[in-house]
Parts: sequence; structure tokens; C-alpha cells
Amino acid sequence: MSRSAHPAGPRHGDVLPEGHYQAPPADLNALDPKVWSRTVARNAEGVATVGGVDVRTLAAEFGTPAYVLDEADFRARARAWRDAFGESADVYYAGKAFLSKAVVRWLHEEGLNVDVCSAGELQVALAAGMPGERIALHGNNKSVPELEQAVKAGVGHVVVDSFQEIERLAAIADAQGVRQPVLIRITVGVEAHTHEFIATAHEDQKFGLSLSGGLAAEAVRRVLAEPALELRGIHSHIGSQIFDFAGFEVAARRVVGLLAEVRDEHGVELPEIDLGGGLGIAYTSEDDPREPAEIAASLTGIVRRECAAAELTAPRISVEPGRAIVGPTAFTLYEVGTVKPLEGLRTYVSVDGGMSDNIRTALYDAEYSVALVSRTSTAEPMLARVVGKHCESGDIVVKDAFLPADLAPGDLIAVPATGAYCRSMASNYNHALKPPVLAVADGAARVIVRRETEEDLLRLDIG
Repeated sequence: MSRSAHPAGPRHGDVLPEGHYQAPPADLNALDPKVWSRTVARNAEGVATVGGVDVRTLAAEFGTPAYVLDEADFRARARAWRDAFGESADVYYAGKAFLSKAVVRWLHEEGLNVDVCSAGELQVALAAGMPGERIALHGNNKSVPELEQAVKAGVGHVVVDSFQEIERLAAIADAQGVRQPVLIRITVGVEAHTHEFIATAHEDQKFGLSLSGGLAAEAVRRVLAEPALELRGIHSHIGSQIFDFAGFEVAARRVVGLLAEVRDEHGVELPEIDLGGGLGIAYTSEDDPREPAEIAASLTGIVRRECAAAELTAPRISVEPGRAIVGPTAFTLYEVGTVKPLEGLRTYVSVDGGMSDNIRTALYDAEYSVALVSRTSTAEPMLARVVGKHCESGDIVVKDAFLPADLAPGDLIAVPATGAYCRSMASNYNHALKPPVLAVADGAARVIVRRETEEDLLRLDIG
């Protein structure tokens, strides 16, 4: 039975065969800069710090579990994407990865735009001061109220995803007396090498309009026929956590092919294409992500070559990094509650969070790193599984990792690269309280999203 396809159930916790997991690292106290944010380091006492703040101080002041976001690292990564693509392209931060008013303000200040996929995300972006024209709205089933809010806010793009949505949006824009710019999301038939649930450009899935089936071309005809809609271009997204550019090259070639068909049929050269996001980050030392400058050079080069071959003017490119910006900038800080050795198997390390603050391991079979951060240790490495406190056997945070054999209740451990899709997918399973998000910079920490309280839960339960 394959590791990535086993069903949840009695065999979910099967021991991995010898050699299936990586060997212990040479130094359990090392914090690999590939997976930790840029200001994370150990101080003279061996305690991890971020932005100059001791993790023990964070735990004492704000409690655990907590998401700890390195503001300087976030801003540096946002700038790197902006600088890599320059003035000839647009960088939209994918808000679904993690969105808060503080993050939107940072994006605004660093010159990035934001894309949202719900009315809630739209309201956060607007409340934080992001201009409507620098917001794009995504989604495969946008409601009439969501579309009405987006048009009223003057969003720069609505990425349309179906024939029904074209009709709805045209009626709404007409009623408001505006001409709404749109992109058409297409599926290009490229299957990215990623998990089934986060691959989004093959034919058998819910997003977009098929290129090969002619639906994309028909969508172009329908948008062009609507006076209240302005067709700006084509949108393509092939998946998430991608390291290989080959899929983007094929996707870009097919998108440019559609642009050529639009020119030939309608006499119109569309001025924009959006190649989506999905670029991978390092969750473990084995991952090898690309730098923004390399990504920008590759994607712009691909588009220019394909447009030259099709005798098209190269369109303005948009990209949508979300995970690639926020993912590496945060870690989740936990306190160890119990340590349960299973002789000859592994040691289960239970923490005060779990699948309610990080569902990705259970949902995607995601892999993470973990480290003891409240001290250093010279103890031998032990094979450990970091698990949560929920009433669920699949409540796993880190499936297999090495931690010091003297790990004990009260120690603080941290899981890096949890900035993306952890807080945004957090739940109240077992009525757990969602952790706070702490922003740390220049020796100070502050709460940007507060911890939920029991009063919050009871306030929604009207009885």
C-alpha cells in the first residue's frame, strides 16, 4: 500500500519500513535556513529567537499554540517577487494562503496586489485599505452578492469560471452602470506533479473552462458579446507546491495559442495573461524551491518566445504567489504535553494543538520539519511522530521526524513553514480555540489576529 494513498483507519499509524524516512540530521539543534524564516536563530543560551524575541517569551506572554510570523521576512519575500517581475508585470498575493488586515497593509506598502476568493477575503482587503483596482476576485461558484460587492468595490479583475457566471456578472455590471474587466479561467490540460487535491489544470476537476473541449473559446465569444464586460485576458493555474517549470511552459504555450485564436477569430489581441501561482516552498531540507528572480526570468521568457512564434504582442503577465511569500515566514509554536515511547517503533510526542491548527498533514499527507526550540540538547536522536490533542487517530502534525531523546513535557517545539494554509484552514474541531497570529519584528511582538476564546464559541451558539 502506497504511503500517499492509504485509507484512514486502523493502519493509518503503520510504522514506516526501515530506510523509508531520512537519516537523523547531523545536528538536531541546527535550524536549517531553507525551512526557517530569515531572522530565526539560536541565542547564546541555545534558545531559538525570531526577530530578536526569545520563543520562551512568546510562549509566556501569548500562550501556545501560536502562529509566529516574521514580518521582516514576509516583507523581504514580497519585495523579492515585486522586484523580480518589475514594472512590466503584476504580482497578486494569493490571499487564500493567509489573509489579515496587517498582511494586506504590508502588501500595499510593498507594492503588491491581492487576489481574493470570497466576500470575506474581499472585505478584509478593503478594510485594510487595499484599493479596489488592485484586487482580483477568484472562485468557481461566486454568489450574486459576492459579485455585486466586487463590482461595487471596483475590483481590477473578476476571474470568470463558468458560462452562468458570465451572465450573472454582466447583469450586475450593467445594473451598476460599469464595464467590469474580466479574465477567463481556462484549464489547459496540464497535470502538475503535485497532490491530486491541489492539481488544478487537468480536465477532470471543478475549476475553469476546458481549452481542448472548446468551452474556453465559447467563453471568449460570450464575454466579448457582453457590453458590460471588458475581456482583459486569460487566466491559467496548474496546481500548487510545484518545483518544475515544465508544466508552466506547456500551459503558457497553450494559453498563447488561445490568444492567437482570439486574434484570428475576433481581431482582438488580449493584453493580459495570468499564469497563476503554485510555486513550491521548502517544508523539509530535501525540498528545493526556486528563487523569484529565476521564476520571473523563466515565465517571462516562455511567454515572450511563444508570443514571438505566434506573431503576437507579448501581453502583460500576472502571477499569484501566496504560499511562496507567506509559507516560509511563519512557524507554529507548541508546548509538549506528553511523550509516549513505543518500544521498537517510535515515540509519540503530543502537543497542545494539532489538526485544528494544521490540517495539511491529515488532508494532503504533507511533510513538515520540527525542532526543539526552548533549549538545545546533546541527547541521541529518537524517531518521533508529533501529534495533536484531538480525538482522532489521524491527528498528526509531523508524521516522522527526529527529536532529542530527552524531550520532556513543558519543552517548546516549533514546526516551520506553517504560514500558508494553516491558520486559513484552521477549525474548531473538538471546540478547539484557533491560535493567535503574532507578528514579530525588531525585538517586539504583537498580536495581529487574536486567539479565540470560549466566549467566541458560545456567542455563535444561540441555543
